[in-house]
Amino acid sequence: MSASSEENVTQQLQALIDWYQRIAPDNLDELARFYAEGARFVDPFNDVRGIAAIGNIFRHMFIQVEAPRFVVNERFISGTNVVLGWHFLFRSGGREMSIDGLSRLIFNAEGLVIEHRDYWDASSQLYVHLPIVGGIFRFLVRRLSAS
Repeated sequence: MSASSEENVTQQLQALIDWYQRIAPDNLDELARFYAEGARFVDPFNDVRGIAAIGNIFRHMFIQVEAPRFVVNERFISGTNVVLGWHFLFRSGGREMSIDGLSRLIFNAEGLVIEHRDYWDASSQLYVHLPIVGGIFRFLVRRLSAS
């Protein structure tokens, strides 16, 4: 990896974090500033390739929840690999909710994301809050826990 590749990642990373933290339906067209055309995005519910498909995931987020926003609170950089720690805050059914997670980003030599993989625990941070499914999860956790 060249020093210019690492410099491109460092320069692009802060702009990308700023974009994540101000993401809105009207700035989703900025995705191409940060992601390579064939980039892959993976999370607990999706595995897609391409800027259009990634944009659709973010658009869907604005349909599914109210006032979604990300707060990036940690970053770890190793060459063209980056891990971001974040809080995802939103409202659903009038309730304030949050999910903590990590994103692993791999950048190309031009400083564009070629792979974005989100890690977060859907069972303990999302499913437990659903009316019927949540009750089942809470029951199972109580039954299976050692305490």
